[in-house]
Amino acid sequence: MDPVEINAGGYYLRQLRADDRMDDRPALVAAFADPEMRRFVTVSLGTLADAGDYVALRAAEWARGRRCSWAVAEPTTGDLLGEVGLKDLDPGAGTAEASVWVAPPARGRGVAVAAVEAALRFGFGGLGLREVRYRHHRDNRASATVAARCGFRHAGSADPADEVWLRTADQVP
Repeated sequence: MDPVEINAGGYYLRQLRADDRMDDRPALVAAFADPEMRRFVTVSLGTLADAGDYVALRAAEWARGRRCSWAVAEPTTGDLLGEVGLKDLDPGAGTAEASVWVAPPARGRGVAVAAVEAALRFGFGGLGLREVRYRHHRDNRASATVAARCGFRHAGSADPADEVWLRTADQVP
């Protein structure tokens, strides 16, 4: 599957990049160094090389059709504000799991909600998904707020640490 760009209102979603025209690697390293990110995200990106591998992995996942992953970007500069994705894509079952993170300077501005809503529109409309899960650590209250604002319904706990939310294509937030 080829990556697509999406207008997300005040932001736009594009492929993560590490090339001579745009390089998201420094912003990725900075975001993943944030203590709050490290508390809830299992990926570690300590160097530009790590971040380059991460960008390459996301491109490969797009190509295999297993994950759609977008940089959430500021529209006038292209600066990376976060990342949103639909992972564990299963076209046969019509399911996926939404994920999102936002860099510290962009938090509290509605970036995550706008990005997840745009990804859901693509998933339900463009990919024909029927159900999207959203999972987060139970202590991550910001993620719970994003899920609720995006119309997900709380479905319980996957394990003692994770909360699971569901959204179906026919739900109106």
